[in-house]
Amino acid sequence: METTLKVIIVGNGGVGKSSMMLRFCKGAYTDTYKKTIGVDFMEKELYVDHSGESVRLMLWDTAGQEEFDTITRSYYRGAAACVIVFSTTDRASFDAVRGWKQKVESEVGSSVAMVLIQNKIDLLDRAEMTVDEAEALATELGLKFFRTSVSQNVLVQEAFQDLAESALDKIGSGQLVPGAEASMGGGVGGAAEAADAPPLSSQPFKLNKPAKVRTGGKKSSCNCG
Repeated sequence: METTLKVIIVGNGGVGKSSMMLRFCKGAYTDTYKKTIGVDFMEKELYVDHSGESVRLMLWDTAGQEEFDTITRSYYRGAAACVIVFSTTDRASFDAVRGWKQKVESEVGSSVAMVLIQNKIDLLDRAEMTVDEAEALATELGLKFFRTSVSQNVLVQEAFQDLAESALDKIGSGQLVPGAEASMGGGVGGAAEAADAPPLSSQPFKLNKPAKVRTGGKKSSCNCG
């Protein structure tokens, strides 16, 4: 029987959440930024090697702007997994990570599987936080940390793969309980009431070795990945 996991993607606006979901689910990329209004939804079937089973990820890309807070918070409920994203070129998005984690856990509980993603590592020449700061934050929050480039398709698949494995491990240990099928907001972790809503390396990163090293990058004219 295929397991269905509800996954929410959170973070400040403009960090690349929508393009990350598009890259992971459809293998596509666009350099045109379009602000998410409320919530976007996609799904992706993923084979998890370590458990030898397929899972269906129901991904919800929630708007990062405060004006959509009432709408998006109702979509958190029932989530089994969460991706917190900040941008290499946006200090405010980095500083907001703690708040996003607290916000998600207040809605779905601390047992939710989480990963922290630093996106746009192809723009490290414009970085607004250091490698040490980013790694220290991940350690402080107890989160697995990935540095991705959606535009270059670096470590996007790996981040979601790791997240799915973590969620399945939590289900196996009883920390998460499979719920109803994840359609418009349900899934592992409980049913969401959507109807109520209107190990890391500090060495320089090289794009040709994404599986081994996670820092550094080459210049890009796009700030959307």
